Amino acid sequence: MSSAIRPRGGSRQVGRIAAVSVAAALVLTACGSDDDGGSDGGGTGGGESALDLPDLSGETLEVAGVWTGAEQSNFMAAIADFEDQTGATVNFVPTGDNLATFIGQKIDGGSAPDVALVAQVGVVHEFAERGWLAPVGDLAHEQLAANYDQGWQDLGAYDGEQYGVYVKAANKSLVWYNTTSFTNAGVEAPTTWDEFVSTAGVLSDSGVDPVSVGGADGWTLTDWFENIYLSQAGPQMYDQLADHEIPWTDQSVTDALTTLGELFGEERLLAGGSAGALRTDFPTSVTQTFADLDAPAAAMVYEGDFVASVISDSTDAVVGEDALVFPFPAVGDDSPVVSGGDVAVALSPDTGEATEAQQALMAFLASTDAARTWAGQGGFLSPNKSLELDAYPDDVQREIAEALISAGDDFRFDMSDLAPAAFGGTTGQGMWQALQDFLRDPEDIEGVQEYLESQAAAAYGD
Repeated sequence: MSSAIRPRGGSRQVGRIAAVSVAAALVLTACGSDDDGGSDGGGTGGGESALDLPDLSGETLEVAGVWTGAEQSNFMAAIADFEDQTGATVNFVPTGDNLATFIGQKIDGGSAPDVALVAQVGVVHEFAERGWLAPVGDLAHEQLAANYDQGWQDLGAYDGEQYGVYVKAANKSLVWYNTTSFTNAGVEAPTTWDEFVSTAGVLSDSGVDPVSVGGADGWTLTDWFENIYLSQAGPQMYDQLADHEIPWTDQSVTDALTTLGELFGEERLLAGGSAGALRTDFPTSVTQTFADLDAPAAAMVYEGDFVASVISDSTDAVVGEDALVFPFPAVGDDSPVVSGGDVAVALSPDTGEATEAQQALMAFLASTDAARTWAGQGGFLSPNKSLELDAYPDDVQREIAEALISAGDDFRFDMSDLAPAAFGGTTGQGMWQALQDFLRDPEDIEGVQEYLESQAAAAYGD
């Protein structure tokens, strides 16, 4: 993958991820690893704080984000360290899937949260254009320079101003599988799409529904499409579609949807069929794969490294034993690797300047202090290159983290997260709605493409 994605707005760089290194690491993971997880590199090591944060006793900060369940509780475990160091109190406010709408309403009502955790690069750009964001302070700049490669810093910047700190990364090209199901069916991890579909058929014949799809959450379906499109159409076409330089009615999109339809159009390959998939949210798609190790409701579930957090929090399955992972199967020459992440931004729609408390929290989130505690909870991947690998709780997550850090600036970002929120990140419209419609009726490829193109044209202002 050789060419960088260019989001709307010209020269703002969004990276690309090296598929070979990640895929190689995951092959090692699936086979087991004897590595002790140590690291020579960077970081403060040994749990010592690298920060000198101010006394914020009596201060209360509000952080808004889409996370619920394990993701929210693991984040707040890291935030507890910030509260201990500063004396501040931090409250988390769930926004629901439509974060941009939630933040806009809060700002209109004069009660903007202090910090928002945003998954879409396009949303950060929109917030900056509206004057809602405050640049990070000097202490956060220092932490970013020490702990982050330039590509991750650039992702949190807009028009030359650093607004964001990427607190969480994601490898969104992983398929997790129940080892009991694979053993019982006598199958191994597939490497190509054709092998994947064939393996799903064998699993179905063995008496277990092959693939759990969280279709009630439109974002999971965009990830399915993006992985297939990147592998099948290639990185240059991916870049062009991400920038809406080619229409969604292009033959390359037709081809990708046709390939995805080989799975979505086969009721016996989906847990509960297409109707069941449309009723299944992301956490349930994971738990029904691993909650019952002897008789699971599904054998495989596709999604990012954060699946591990749901497995550990909501099931008795052990990651690395009962739950293993393989790279998203190659549709073209190579397995795709799509990265995502969540960026913290300080909201200051009135003054455009961050308070001392906001600056302190942003600096903390860019530090190894936050990353280390968070990593220990499981189901978390940090773009912080100074974090020691033994902060992660198991070899599976160490291998995934090492591959991400080894890629340096060489990574590619989730297409829907690059798009304007109206197209890439809003319930009931854009990519989310189109792909739910496709899951409901995989034969209507032309109708889905026409809807996608009309929505994209409006959102991109074409």
